[in-house]
Order: sequence, then C-alpha cells, then structure tokens
Amino acid sequence: MAKLRYKLFEEMSKRNRVYAGKIVNFSVDEVSLPNKRKVIREYMEHPGAVAVLPVMSDGQVILVKQYRYPVRKALWEIPAGKLDKIKNEKLIDCVRRELVEETGYTAARVKKILSFYPTPAFATEVLHIFVASGLKYIGANPDEDEFLEVKIVPLSRAIDWIKKGRISDAKSIIALLLYERMKKSGNRQRD
Repeated sequence: MAKLRYKLFEEMSKRNRVYAGKIVNFSVDEVSLPNKRKVIREYMEHPGAVAVLPVMSDGQVILVKQYRYPVRKALWEIPAGKLDKIKNEKLIDCVRRELVEETGYTAARVKKILSFYPTPAFATEVLHIFVASGLKYIGANPDEDEFLEVKIVPLSRAIDWIKKGRISDAKSIIALLLYERMKKSGNRQRD
C-alpha cells in the first residue's frame, strides 16, 4: 500500500453563511485542498441530536410513526430529537425530554450505545443513540407540531420490519440492529 504524501485536511479560506435558520444553518465555504487547490464546500450546520430505543421489561420496543415532510412519508422510527443549543442542553436531558414527549414514558436507566455522523458529506450533525429501560408511563407530551402514533412491538418484529423495508430510517435501523446484536452477545443493559 502506498504511503500518503499529503495530510488529509482541508483548510477554510472563506466562510459564506447563506442561511441562518431557527434550527440549522447553511454555508458555502471556500477551502484549500491538500494540493492547495481551492474548492467550494456546501453544508448544513446542525446542533446534533439524540435517539433513544425504549425497551420494555418484557423486551419489546417502543416505536413512533410520524410524517416526515422532506420524504413525504410517515415513517416508523425510534424517538429522537435535536439538542437545544440555546439552553446548552446535555445529551441525557435531551434523551429524557424526547422520551416523555414522544412516548409518555420515563426511564430508570439510560445507556449510550453509539454516536455517529448520519451525513458527513454535507452536514455537521452528530447523532447519539441511547437505550432506555425501567420504563414507567406518565403520559405523552408531544411538541405542538408533532403528531405521532406510538406502538410497542417485539424486537423480532421490528427487525423483520427493517428487512421488509417498513422501517427505513437510518438511526432506527442502526439502533435496532445494534441492540439485537448486543442482546445476542449478552452485552446489554439489565432491566
């Protein structure tokens, strides 16, 4: 294998924020490549988000279905939401808030299992996935613009929904498959 003769790094030479929104910003920056050539990079700045796989004491999981306007479909997903950067919200606080808002459950235990970049080619978003257990129902409190269907299903059914394309949301696929693998290997959170 050949050794690289340059450093894998791009240096911003000019920032151009083309849109500053309530949730995300869009920028078109000029950057210098390792060979000193100048190119344009378009990307979305995102505050980051959390997703949580709620696991009932019997091993079933809670999914939510909601309409996603950009893809013009209602999708089955695990509960998720963006971090409130204005309030400098901590990950665990965001997880607990989203879990109650979207499902009506609180969790005695919450464990982080993974962080990843969903779309690093054009967004700064980092998504943090958690598993929640020791669930207790207290009543849902969705945001005023959220309309959700909540469903408790066996993990095996959720995995089957992935195989059949009924669950097509990346964060949910990652969380469900990783949790299934953890459960099979014995490395799982105790209920």
